[in-house]
Amino acid sequence: MTDKKTIDTITTEEKIKKAASLVFLKKGFAATRTRDIAEASGENLALINYYFRSKENLYRIVMMETMSAFMNTMIPVFNEESTSLEKKIELVASNYIDLFCERPEIPLFVLNELNHHEKDFLSHMPFKQKLFNSNFFTQVNELLVSKKLDINPIQIFVSMMGMIVFPFIAAPLLKSGGKMNNKEFIDMMQERKKLIPVWIKSILSNQ
Repeated sequence: MTDKKTIDTITTEEKIKKAASLVFLKKGFAATRTRDIAEASGENLALINYYFRSKENLYRIVMMETMSAFMNTMIPVFNEESTSLEKKIELVASNYIDLFCERPEIPLFVLNELNHHEKDFLSHMPFKQKLFNSNFFTQVNELLVSKKLDINPIQIFVSMMGMIVFPFIAAPLLKSGGKMNNKEFIDMMQERKKLIPVWIKSILSNQ
């Protein structure tokens, strides 16, 4: 039976993480102070330091949970046998773009984690076990085989994800060089929801 102390501990940690997620989203990591998270959560600094040790550690935990939760919602999309490959590409483009529009810091966070904490990051992400063995890759492979093409299905996945992710990584350059404000950038990314499936379909059709 769970005692009251355990329940209070879970409640406090979750409250801090939820507040931290909102503050990080609003201010960004660099501009966020631990004191801001304390005020948003209604908890004191000592408790935040007790549970999470530092702002950096709290940020990593929040971001890892966000990514893990998103991946767990996407795995059924990749594995749904009754959904066509074309529809899956549309869903992947749409869902990832929506996530990155809401949380634009995620692509750079992932790159940083892969560079500095690769094993820890991958242990939280169900890539190898679930994604690369999914029905999506089976469908891509079957299509390539039917066209008698000796191409690794990962090439198609990498092309698709590159089209989705790169604009968010290059957003500062696109906004300044293209004289584009944030709304115009978001509008461009919403347009890519329709364009990316067309481009991937063209790649597969023209091989």
